[in-house]
Amino acid sequence: MTQQEDAYYLIRSDMLPEVVQKTVEAKALLAAGTVKTVQEAVEMIGMSRSSFYKYKDAVYPFNALMKEKIITVSLTLEHRSGVLSGILSYLTLQRGNVLTINQTIPLQGMAGVTMSLDTAQVHVDVTTLVEGIQKLDGVQRAFIVARGE
Repeated sequence: MTQQEDAYYLIRSDMLPEVVQKTVEAKALLAAGTVKTVQEAVEMIGMSRSSFYKYKDAVYPFNALMKEKIITVSLTLEHRSGVLSGILSYLTLQRGNVLTINQTIPLQGMAGVTMSLDTAQVHVDVTTLVEGIQKLDGVQRAFIVARGE
């Protein structure tokens, strides 16, 4: 039997080698914004950078592989320069792809924005992605209104 290049296996985390578990932990620290650099993440976890880079593109939590590809997010934003730009920059860093943006006319200093996002390349689950948006400066509220393929 030949093994396909993109074959996947479901393995209990306690059965994985420690280096693989640490890679997942380091990626979670980076995704959550707990650390800013790979160097900080690997130092905090106690692994080498070379080991991290060896496994980083091949190891994902199960829920990351099962996530929806397209989501619609509703946002309430402060009406000031740079807020939407900050969200777009964050999405770029997370490897999200904006499909649509709708913004209402700002009233009382707040604007409603609805975005459709392709999350196929994002390396965190969609809940973590939206929680990251919620923490950005000028974002009053962010939540998922629709999930789809």
